[in-house]
Parts: sequence; C-alpha cells; structure tokens
Amino acid sequence: MPLPDFLIAGVPKAGTTALHAALARHPELFLPAVKEPKFFLSDGPPPTAGGPGDVQTYQEHVWRQEDYEALFSPAPPEATLGEATPFYLYDLQAHERIKALIPSARLIVLLRDPVDRAHSNWTHLWNAGLEPEADFLTACRAEPRRKAAGWAPFWHYVGLGRYGEQVRHLYEHFPREQVLLLRYRELKDDPAATLDRVCAFLGVSTGVLTAIPRENVNRHVVEDNEVNRILRFLLRAGASHGHRFPVPLRLAARGPLLTLLHRKKGTRPVTTPHERAELLPLFADDIALLEEVTGERYDDWLAVDRHAGGAQSPQIP
Repeated sequence: MPLPDFLIAGVPKAGTTALHAALARHPELFLPAVKEPKFFLSDGPPPTAGGPGDVQTYQEHVWRQEDYEALFSPAPPEATLGEATPFYLYDLQAHERIKALIPSARLIVLLRDPVDRAHSNWTHLWNAGLEPEADFLTACRAEPRRKAAGWAPFWHYVGLGRYGEQVRHLYEHFPREQVLLLRYRELKDDPAATLDRVCAFLGVSTGVLTAIPRENVNRHVVEDNEVNRILRFLLRAGASHGHRFPVPLRLAARGPLLTLLHRKKGTRPVTTPHERAELLPLFADDIALLEEVTGERYDDWLAVDRHAGGAQSPQIP
C-alpha cells in the first residue's frame, strides 16, 4: 500500500492549510482530501480526554496504518504523495515514527514569528468559541496548567513556537537536504516563487502553481460581551459532550451558534507592543538556538513594535 513521499510537518497557523490547498492543485502531486490525518502523532489510539473540543479532534485521528495507507490509494500511479499535519514538528516522538516508517520522506516546515503565531492560534480558538480566556496573555500563562491537564497541542500557544528545539531534534533524525524550511511571510508575500521552491524540492514541475487559495481567511476577532459569553459557553459544552452524538447532529447544532457568534465583523487585531514585550522573553533563547541550528537570521522576530503601523492585513490559513 502507498505511503507519503513528503509531509507538510509544521507549524500550525503558519500557512499550512493554504500550502496544502495549493499543492493539491498540482497535477503531479496527490494529497488526500483528509487534511491533518495526524497518523504519526501516536503509536496507537489517541487520548480520550483533553481541553474543549479535544475529544472530537482525537476522534478524527487516522491512527490505524491500513486506514492511513487507504488515504493515498486513489492517487494516480506516478503521483508524488503527501499530506499535511502541522503538529509533526512539535511532537518530537513523531520525528522518530516518521523516520522508522518513511525515512526518505521530504519534510516541509513553515515558520512564523512565534508571538504572531501564538496570537493567531488563540484567535482561531477564541473565534471558534472554544477558548475560555478573553485575554491573549492570560491564555498563554495558562499553558502549563493546561498541559498538565492533558489539553491537546493546539492549546500550547508558547510551546508550539519554540522552533529551535524542534528543528534541532528534526535534524538529528533527517538529513538537512530532506527538510525545506520556509517562512510564513514568504508564502504570503511571494506565493509564486515560494511554491516553485516547494515544487523543486519535491521534484515536480515548477511554474504550475502561482497563487495561494484564499479560503477560510480569518479577518476579525469576535467581541467579548454578555451575549457572546453565553454562546461560547454553549459551544464549549457542545464540544465537551458532542462526541456522543452523530456528526450531522453536532454540525446542525453548532452551525447556528457560530453564525450568531460571528454576526458582527470587525478588524482583526495585531499583537500589541505590550503583548510582544511580555512574550518575547519566552522565545528569545529559542530564536537564538534556531539561528544557530539553521544558520539563518530570525532576529526580526525580536522587534517589540513589529505591528506599530496599525491593523494587520488578512492572513492566509
């Protein structure tokens, strides 16, 4: 049975969804319809508890090898196969599992300013009604407690952004020529050239992909008010207990609540100098490690007033 030739291995909220959607349009590539199968995140069944919505997420894991291989069975005979699970970089044990099963796989990693990444991560869960903390910094400070309680990696706002540790470990398991490190801003600002780099890395034709699909672009953050707090409570309750009900029923109940929660559109905020000043000390040593490991410069991430000019432009998913 087929196994992937490449993996989009990281990181969440850095354009992996957009890259997956773009590569799926290349005639020489095949990516399954299931994005984030998460196969290499466990040696068997995933956990059965965690934070709001985690149980439903764990139910979506494709953890049996025969089911994982079946994802690639519709591929044309000569296609280069791949999948995108952006938590593979963060999960150090996943590096070992990948090495054991597909040691020749090529790995694509998108990196993003770790404070911006964390804020986008928090915003995603806040807009979904799942994040209980209305304040971004408070949610970041809750991370040790949430980890101890078994909340899934998507809640690890700070930990997910410590790329130096993760990339160093990845390089201990894979030769550097099998790993392509990209920046989120490269994909956002120069998609055609970045997609050509990816295609050349994968050994398929360049000049075929020129743009990034714009689906699911998040342009705003939902307000914190009394009505929305009630909606959030209902959404979290549904996320905690909805796994007991059929998927169509869950979606039918969740959809109207999300529509009400998102009834008002606004400008998506950016990280403030105060937020950056509070969080950058948590990343400074790791950014230095990343520069040492990769030989590249990431010191622009250390700027406190990075977004002083105003509202952030729409992000790619």
